[in-house]
Amino acid sequence: MARRLGKLVGSAWMLGLAAGASIIGWASRVYFASDELAPFVIEKLPLPHEDLWLAALKVHVVAASFALPACLLLSVKRLLRFPRAHRWLGRATGAVVLAALVPSGLYLSLFAKGGGPATVGFALSGLIVALAMTWGIRLARAKDTAGHRRCMLHVLAQLSVAVTSRTLLTLLDAVGMDPDAAYLFALWVPVLASAGFVEVFILRRPHRRNSHATKALATGPAPGPAPVRAPLADRPQGFGNAA
Repeated sequence: MARRLGKLVGSAWMLGLAAGASIIGWASRVYFASDELAPFVIEKLPLPHEDLWLAALKVHVVAASFALPACLLLSVKRLLRFPRAHRWLGRATGAVVLAALVPSGLYLSLFAKGGGPATVGFALSGLIVALAMTWGIRLARAKDTAGHRRCMLHVLAQLSVAVTSRTLLTLLDAVGMDPDAAYLFALWVPVLASAGFVEVFILRRPHRRNSHATKALATGPAPGPAPVRAPLADRPQGFGNAA
């Protein structure tokens, strides 16, 4: 019963992230409209390097619109039945994350609403993504499935902050919380909670293959036939064969 409930909650969570990513991606079309500026952009002006900031924003939006759905798809167990597709989608996702998403996000964090605490929060999330993705790629090449899964879950968890943070910010606004405090709260809580969730809850679930391997190591190799003793006359004549 508990396992079924866990699968149901997990499926609902994945669907919620997919729906949230779709809504955010659709709403981000305004950043590419040439005849108007989005309210988010207007509140940032003036900027010292406005063209560079706008370019970084567009790169970040496009990269995030690909990376989060791709990570959700890569986490689907059925895709593992097609290792070549999983491998190539993973490589494309890793390239987009490391070459576009993280660098643009780190640059945008320098101008984040909320000042230094917000900059540190966004930068922390980005660094977790970069380190987890880099290490996860190394572990995948080393055929360490469990370690690779752990790293990729950290990547997915931090990318999901884009959805959970906006959802939490909407709820805090509905209850009348101070906007500045709500912004920082809605940023830091999902970042830390996502990292903690992966480490504390998901990784404590035993992996079937690992549990079988542990049992095999604990019981030792299967007993084989007893060695045949050679006749006494055929043994080497040394002190160990005096008896």
